[in-house]
Amino acid sequence: MPDTPTGPTATTGSAPPTPPVPLAELLAREELRLRRIAGPDHADLWWVHTSEMADPYPYLLGGELLLSAGVLLKDPATYVARLVEAGAAALGFGVTPVHDSVPQALIEACDRHGLPLVEVPPETPFTAIARAVWRLMAEARHRELRRVTRAQQALATAAARPDPVPAVLHQLAAQFSGWAVLLSAAGEELHAAGRRPPPEVRAALARLTRVVSPAALPASPAPTSATDTVGDTHLFAYALGGGQGLVLAMSTGRREAGDHTVTGIAVVLLSLLAAPHQGADAAGRSAALVRLLLGADPAAVAPLLGGAELWTVVHARRSGGGPVDPLTAGALGAALGSALVDAGRGGDAVKVLVPGDARVTPQPGWTLGTSTPVSITALDLADGQAARALGRAVATRTPLAHHDNGAGGGLSALIPPDQAEAHARALLAPLTEPLIETLRCWLSLHGSWDRTATALQIHRNTVRQRIARCATLLDTDLDDMDVRTELWFALRSAAGRARRSD
Repeated sequence: MPDTPTGPTATTGSAPPTPPVPLAELLAREELRLRRIAGPDHADLWWVHTSEMADPYPYLLGGELLLSAGVLLKDPATYVARLVEAGAAALGFGVTPVHDSVPQALIEACDRHGLPLVEVPPETPFTAIARAVWRLMAEARHRELRRVTRAQQALATAAARPDPVPAVLHQLAAQFSGWAVLLSAAGEELHAAGRRPPPEVRAALARLTRVVSPAALPASPAPTSATDTVGDTHLFAYALGGGQGLVLAMSTGRREAGDHTVTGIAVVLLSLLAAPHQGADAAGRSAALVRLLLGADPAAVAPLLGGAELWTVVHARRSGGGPVDPLTAGALGAALGSALVDAGRGGDAVKVLVPGDARVTPQPGWTLGTSTPVSITALDLADGQAARALGRAVATRTPLAHHDNGAGGGLSALIPPDQAEAHARALLAPLTEPLIETLRCWLSLHGSWDRTATALQIHRNTVRQRIARCATLLDTDLDDMDVRTELWFALRSAAGRARRSD
């Protein structure tokens, strides 16, 4: 077994196509009754194509299982040579009505050129073979997606650990049953995980990492990734983002469908995780976010985030529903201009802390709710505002809803705030906080039971029960527009009081 690499190959990072179908899996389908009669017993099938042309070479892409009944077969040797030159993976030859059996000259040509030859019995239509290949491809893609999903979840969990970079590398090495190492721009080994490969493999890997290093090609951009082999060992190198010249290098004894996607996820995570090491300021801000998410006192972390700054809290859900992975949430944060993102868990909303008081704009594929700009010590209040705004956006099927701060304008400006707040306290005193929140949401949605239930994520019967309870406690008719107007004014005054107290 040779110990020298076959030569590095730079790659662009594009996703691979649908996984191929091994010829053996197709031959194992008993209902097709296929039989290999010449050539090797292994091949990867990427496509299925039927042709009765004497020379189908111009119409082949490579990797096909070519199906033919030999209508125009005159020179088997030339025919097979042209198929191999075009990159065909295998030839399926249909017996009858043109030929009673597979021509011996065709069998010999396939053996000579190393092209698998499969005998197709008369009772098996070519369309049945094509359908079987597409079904096997779909099953392979499903297996690949399941593996990628599991790997993505494992990598995201590792990234949330106190030692995220070593944890991600350890998980990556486990996924590939190999070795993963993070290298500095100078080639220094920063972190490594997995079984350390032999010296010759490490040497080849070091050479490969120089291919993706920005210093390797000073006159032109370096490739983002590169591959190589040493014997049966596959080598990979990926340049991390962030402009620090970090490289993820890997060695593994196998290569499977989905590996490209899994490593891509790891590259993005490691690029993000490595960013805090680029400066104390970035590290401090990331630590502040973690502490905030764990429920620390906002005043305690205000110095790390900049206590004089204003912050807008954004709550977001995917427009189509469903959970959101950390990478997708991070992309939303980047679009909003912030790295402070909490991806949530399960059905929880994604939360983004956007610095400054710039107005948030709609984002394709997302439903957003935003708070008013607040200081760092008022994040709890802003979090509730964003949650209510998101609920209203979901209920009204709008891509973006801003919190209505009820700042003194219009008719509310005619009444002194202290009088308005005293009236609100007296009017709303019989109601508990859940009832007040339900009443506020119900009035803001013009008394719609269904939209209120959607916004609050409760059953519509619960909404009806709470509103009925409000009417009883307030001893009033909530169908009366004057009553609704007075209550809405009181609720806005109470919100203004809570905002000023914080």
